[in-house]
Amino acid sequence: MPREILKQMLTLATSGFGFVAALAWNEFIQETIDTYIKPFVGGGSTVLSKLIYAVIVTLLAVTITYQLSKVIGEKK
Repeated sequence: MPREILKQMLTLATSGFGFVAALAWNEFIQETIDTYIKPFVGGGSTVLSKLIYAVIVTLLAVTITYQLSKVIGEKK
């Protein structure tokens, strides 16, 4: 039983650190868009900035997930 508890604690800790890392990337991407994209599309174009943000995050998520899936598949 204690081994299973340790495995669960490791899973929760890893998930927590992953969440914190995701929040850090979220802030970085938002700041980058605010600094470099918004001046070109205009300050009132919040919808376009959010669309660009969503596309960037989606592309990152798909790329990272795909690469990780390939790595896991090669190890089997």
